[in-house]
Amino acid sequence: MLTISQLAAYAGVTVRAVRHYHVTGLLPEPERDSSGYRRYDAAAVVELIRIRTLAEAGVPLSRVRELLVAGEEEFAAAVEAVDRRLRAEIRQRQRHRARIAQLAAGDSLVLPPEAVAYLDRMHEFGFPERLIEIERDSWILIAARMPAEVPTLMAIKRAQIEHEPLRRLYLDLRDLADCAPDDPRLPSLADRVEAFLEEAAAVSAGAEEWPISADLIALLDAAFVQSFPCAPRLLRLLEQRGWTGWTDIRRIDPAG
Repeated sequence: MLTISQLAAYAGVTVRAVRHYHVTGLLPEPERDSSGYRRYDAAAVVELIRIRTLAEAGVPLSRVRELLVAGEEEFAAAVEAVDRRLRAEIRQRQRHRARIAQLAAGDSLVLPPEAVAYLDRMHEFGFPERLIEIERDSWILIAARMPAEVPTLMAIKRAQIEHEPLRRLYLDLRDLADCAPDDPRLPSLADRVEAFLEEAAAVSAGAEEWPISADLIALLDAAFVQSFPCAPRLLRLLEQRGWTGWTDIRRIDPAG
């Protein structure tokens, strides 16, 4: 006869597991002997091994009891059901793993490949992290609302960033990141933004207009204003220079 520790060792489980199976009714609990100890026979070892095997195979403990007493056909059907559930769980976990891999990849989780490649190019060219962040967040919003248009829009952006004179002008806007509303550099920065806009218009001449809805433009403009303390004054300075807006920045119509 075996003690509970010996039983657990024979079956390859913990004493705690044996006690849990007693509580759940899976393994009958023997009476104590004259010394006050519970003693287990060979049948208990066999039963415990069967319980352990079913549990390790993924059978919920709530179903182990019925499988222990099931007939051959019923047992086979139950095992098939468990196998189907396990296959479904494996597929779900594989999807979770793919999602985790995307998380580890950073921007690729929420951005299409074209936008990720564009942001990578900005890193390669040495753009300030703050400018890259505002670009990233803007493209997350655009991709969420109009995913089908992203490849076309990104083609325009890639053409702009690969154009060396325009890229130099864009890089020259790094002061946006740390300008305060009263910064004396702002008028000069507005001049540089205007030069960038003029060159961007020339590079993108002939390209279709961006099909961005008014509400998305408003959301992107608000994100710009929230991200850069100097933005409200900068926009006023740009208006003085004949430009209005930001995401969909345009020349002010003199007749308007």
